[in-house]
Amino acid sequence: MAARRRPELSAFLRSRRARVTPGDVGMPPGLRRRTPGLRREEVAQLSGVGVTWYTWLEQGRPINASAQVLDAVARTLRLDPPEREHLYHLAEVPFTATPEALVQSVGPEIQGIIDALAPRPAVVYNSRYDILAANPVYRDLFITPVEACAPGPDNALWRLFTVREEDCPLMFRDKELPVMVATLRAAYGLHAGEPAWEDFIRAMSAASPLFARLWETGDVAEPGRRVKVFRHAAVGELRMTSTSLTINGMPECRIVVYTPDDEETERRAALLRSGTTKNPAP
Repeated sequence: MAARRRPELSAFLRSRRARVTPGDVGMPPGLRRRTPGLRREEVAQLSGVGVTWYTWLEQGRPINASAQVLDAVARTLRLDPPEREHLYHLAEVPFTATPEALVQSVGPEIQGIIDALAPRPAVVYNSRYDILAANPVYRDLFITPVEACAPGPDNALWRLFTVREEDCPLMFRDKELPVMVATLRAAYGLHAGEPAWEDFIRAMSAASPLFARLWETGDVAEPGRRVKVFRHAAVGELRMTSTSLTINGMPECRIVVYTPDDEETERRAALLRSGTTKNPAP
């Protein structure tokens, strides 16, 4: 695989260099340019690296490249985010995405998809568990009324941590809530220091001593398939399997769909299909 990546790296860098003109980077066009784009020595100069080193990189020689140097080359060659990631993979350097602002809304296409998943409860979360969209079955089954929660954002963690335990729709909180907080902390690594994230963590910790204790453990986890048990005042307990689906073009967002885990839950969940069996949680 490494032997194949090097020729690909060479071809990729040459093609990106050819499309950047001297004028694009504030340089005079100069004379006697036999090929379009920048010369190797110009890329090296603008990136702050040696001409020989850059030449060897573009030739696909087995040299070591740091993330900082690759970023400098990426800026000079005006690479967009997918191209930057591609450069890292070809150079065999671990890639870390640049943190992006969290998506805070979805379009009608995504809303239509989750509505069409009914009678399966479905929701769109960003990595902070903000509820960006949900179908009515999800809101009936998993969301306690706003007045039962402390005033705050439309956020799954906020709703689960700021209600009394007996009012929480999620059972086995001692097992499930630590996993959710650990998933939040894994996402927080990309956003540490950002005001919106720091404000959210402070607000959560102030509103819920339990959240504060779980946050201080430092545990991390990734989103994944889990079987969760919910209580519904009208139909009883439901064992639901959660499945996360990524959404192209919406970084750090996922659709989570809940499906019955057993026949009894399937029967009880069928009562929710008409949308007339509401959860009378206080």
